[in-house]
Amino acid sequence: MSAAKSIRDLIQLARNAAGEIFEASKSFPHEERYSLTDQIRRSSRSTKAMISEEWARRRYKAVLINKIDEALGEASETQSWLDDAFDCGYINSAQFEKTDADWRAIAELLARMSDRASDFCKYASGTSHRGTTMEEPLIWSDEISDESDAAI
Repeated sequence: MSAAKSIRDLIQLARNAAGEIFEASKSFPHEERYSLTDQIRRSSRSTKAMISEEWARRRYKAVLINKIDEALGEASETQSWLDDAFDCGYINSAQFEKTDADWRAIAELLARMSDRASDFCKYASGTSHRGTTMEEPLIWSDEISDESDAAI
């Protein structure tokens, strides 16, 4: 898996990896249909969807990091289900190694995005979602607090 140079590249990497999971899971036993098969497909597709969502919600650093963490959690869950598929003999070692490497690469890219979240945010912390500069917040002073307490 090559390095992503844009968000579309990262989404495409996740899309391809989810497609590989889907193809591999077609051969899982029928009794795994509502457990392993469903879970690994859901988490792999969810990773891609959350990457798209995080990019759309990148206005503020904290929100971006939250969404990246959710995508990273889904990617890690996919790796966990992949481990189970390998342990049960549903995929061979070559499939496992390639697919696991793909999901590790996606997780590493997400972790790097989280570390550099400020670089991806649309607006600096002092601006609103409309791009206007925000006024200084009101500061609660002791004088106001004392007067309010006396009135109560």
